[in-house]
Parts: sequence; C-alpha cells; structure tokens
Amino acid sequence: MKEEKASHEDKAEAKGQLTELVQDYLTQKQAILMQVKKGSMSREEFLEEVRGHVAHYYPSPVKQQEKLLQSFEQYVFGYSILSPLIDDPDISDIRVVAHDNIRVKKLGVRMDARLSFSSEKEYRQFIDYVATKNQVNVSNVNAIQRFTDNDSHPDFILRFTVSMPLVNTYDQPYLCIRKVPKDFPMLKKLMEREMLDLKTAEMLALRFRSGSTLICGGNSSGKTTLLNALKETLPDNMAVLVTQQADELTTMYHPDMMFLHSLPGAGESQVNYDLKDISIAGLTMDVDFFIIGEVKGEEALYLLNAAYTGQLCAATIHAPSADKALEKLVDYCLYDSKYNRDELMKMMDCFQTVVFMEHYKVKQVFACTGWDRTTRDLKYVSLL
Repeated sequence: MKEEKASHEDKAEAKGQLTELVQDYLTQKQAILMQVKKGSMSREEFLEEVRGHVAHYYPSPVKQQEKLLQSFEQYVFGYSILSPLIDDPDISDIRVVAHDNIRVKKLGVRMDARLSFSSEKEYRQFIDYVATKNQVNVSNVNAIQRFTDNDSHPDFILRFTVSMPLVNTYDQPYLCIRKVPKDFPMLKKLMEREMLDLKTAEMLALRFRSGSTLICGGNSSGKTTLLNALKETLPDNMAVLVTQQADELTTMYHPDMMFLHSLPGAGESQVNYDLKDISIAGLTMDVDFFIIGEVKGEEALYLLNAAYTGQLCAATIHAPSADKALEKLVDYCLYDSKYNRDELMKMMDCFQTVVFMEHYKVKQVFACTGWDRTTRDLKYVSLL
C-alpha cells in the first residue's frame, strides 16, 4: 500500500516538474523555442541547453533529471498526449472538445480517444505551447486561429484550428487537427481502395488535362485526395500553380509545380494574404494550369475568370451533388462580382468536368455541355 502511494506521489511530482519546465520555455525561454522551430538551433543544441536548465533549477538525482528531459523532449518535438493519435495512420482527425473529452475519426468512424489531459490547466498550457510552437498568437484579439505544421511529423501535415473561450459557449478551448498524409495516394492506390475503377480513372485523367475540372462533395469525402492524385498525372512540360488555405496539396514527382498558401493576420497590424490575394497574384505568373485547393469565397471569381479565358483550372468546393457545384461557385462569385447570377451561370460551362465525391468514392461525373436559354440553366451529360 505504501509502495503504491509512493509511486503515485512520484508520478505526480514528475508531472508537476514537466508542467513547470514547459512553462519555463513558454515564458522566459520562448525565444529559444522559436530558434528550434526556425531551424537556427539544432535539436541536439536545444536538448543540451535544456539539460543545463534542468540541472540548475530542478536539482534531483541524475536518473530523475534524465526522465524529466526525455518527457520534455517528447512534449516539445511531438504533441504531448496527442502524439500517439497523430502517429496512428488510421486516424484522420483529432478533436479536443475539453481537457477530458478527446475524440478521433478512425477509418471514417468517430470515437472516443481514451485519452485525456489531467486538468484544464494542463490543457490550456498545451494550447499555449501549440500556439508558440507554430508561431501564432491566441488571445482575445485572435480568438480563432488556423495554421499548419509541415515539419513536426515525418508522415503527416497537421492542419490546426483553435478557438478560444471568448467565442466558445463553454469555458475551454476547442482544438481540431486534420492530418494530411505527405505520401498521398496516387490514382493506382485509389483504385485499390475502390474510390474509382480503372475506366473512371483513365477518363478523369484525360479530361483533367484537357479542360477545367471542379471536384465537389461534403466534408472528408475525398475531394482533396482525388485532386492531389489527378494533378500528379499532368505532364512535366506543364507549369502548374496551386493556391490553398492550408498546405494539403503537395507534389511528389512534378518538376514544375509552385504552391502558395494564405497567411491570416495575427492582429490589426499584421500582414494578411487571403485566397483572393494570392489567386490574383498567381494569375499574373506564367502558368499552364491553375489550381485552388478549396474555394470558399471571393477567390471564386478569379478562378472563373481564368477558366473562362481558356486557362486550364481545377478546384474543390463543398456541394451536395455534381449539378449543384457550379451553382455554389456562382454564389461565391457574387461576393465580388459586377455580374448577375444568369451572366455568371452562362460562363460556368468553361468547367467541362464536374465530379461529386461521397464517402471517399467517386459517385458522379458530369460533363457540362452549355447554357440552356429556355430553362435558364446549365446542361449536363452524365459520364458515370
């Protein structure tokens, strides 16, 4: 009984020391964390600095100091108790609803992660650490932050959304992490996973390089996965530009593909580049193929302008079916357009292929064949 009590006390003490050490580097030594993030200090140099700090401020037996150092290394170069969830290849999304309520989506099914932070204080410290590590500021001025970590994990790009209690109904932060595989599946692998068959894959690859394409569907339906694979089928002699909010689209093979991402301002005085800004800039570059990762607002008009003038384009968009996708694109165009709805709809036939995704499968492929003056609507032919 005494041994169990002593063991519990030792664990509590170790946990308390780790919390204090993390706080040290979030406050008085934050600049050193930034050097590690920027690459101006190596991992080995950083750990040697931490070892000296621990020896000076946390006097204890050497073995205990080494355990503290190991725990801190895992915390800093991983994501604390969430690291096993991030490492799991079957988990695509992590949602921290509260310090003791962590949810995951595993193989498409939402479930409890069976993990929790020990307290609200520990969870809030973790949020501060995540923000510091990724060089963003969470405060009342910046109560909702979206950012991407490309470097921490060898297999995944991590897309974070953090909302603070200022805008939440309850008094704890919300944290959502979307894991985007760096080694994304090509068309062959998508066929093995039964997203589409060989005939559909060959048709889409051919149409993708010969006309503009819009891929639609709901959340986590496979839109970005399909777009990532299709763009890798473009020939090497095509110059490709990709603009996106988060770094979800990458390339493994194409030699002439540029990527721009939006940059949200962290305050009134901070620089801000949204998808509209980078889309306008991108269209001044010499490119053969223009891609927007996901259309969400005014950038839709610049995508349409490019496609309507004959520029090959592709994008993803949220829509409930293939025939509704171009209507949704029109809605976004109206945010920043002098055209009316009918004028915009007439222009939409420049998107020759519209794909609808559902549950990680290609469900519909439509060819847009023009504007029907009688029905005042676009005409489609189903290809699948």
